[in-house]
Amino acid sequence: MTRRLILALTFVAGLAAIQPSDTLLAQAPGAWVTLFDGRSLAGWEVVGDANWEVADGVVQATKSGAASFLVTPAPYTDFQITLDFWVSPEANSGVFIRCEDPKTITTMNAYEVNIFDMRPDPAYRTGGIVNIARPLSMINTGNRWNTFDISAKGSKFTVLINGEKMVDGAENADHKTGRIALQYGTGTVKFRNVRIRTL
Repeated sequence: MTRRLILALTFVAGLAAIQPSDTLLAQAPGAWVTLFDGRSLAGWEVVGDANWEVADGVVQATKSGAASFLVTPAPYTDFQITLDFWVSPEANSGVFIRCEDPKTITTMNAYEVNIFDMRPDPAYRTGGIVNIARPLSMINTGNRWNTFDISAKGSKFTVLINGEKMVDGAENADHKTGRIALQYGTGTVKFRNVRIRTL
């Protein structure tokens, strides 16, 4: 009887020992994946006619006949993406997420996390999600490097610029999954250190 009790207790203790790590493993987000290697546009689809070029670890564009995009080949649903961006003060750019149609990207079939310091209607200027969430504060990002940290999980969205929260848990369920696209609109636009992980 004593031996059976000891064996039972040992088995329970073993389960307790492995349970925390199993739980953490189930809750852990995916590993970070680099989307832009700093050397080429391999792994991106080019939509539009912007003069994208890669140099010194940066992809940049300075002109286009219309809005142009660099689009991921794969769709993403729940994720966190971080990237650095540099824009001239008048630039119009953005990060489009959950793009449902990778050939025709608009704010009607995707979410646009805006980069547009001089937007005529400032309601959804830099850091806001156009037509969804106004930025919590006004940050001018022109002529310097800035870091975007964007999370989309289910219907909730969070956006940080340089560690400052711009959108905090905004909710919208219009677009469930889709590609990610880096936009060129006007001005000078540069991106680097683009990476993503699943949530």
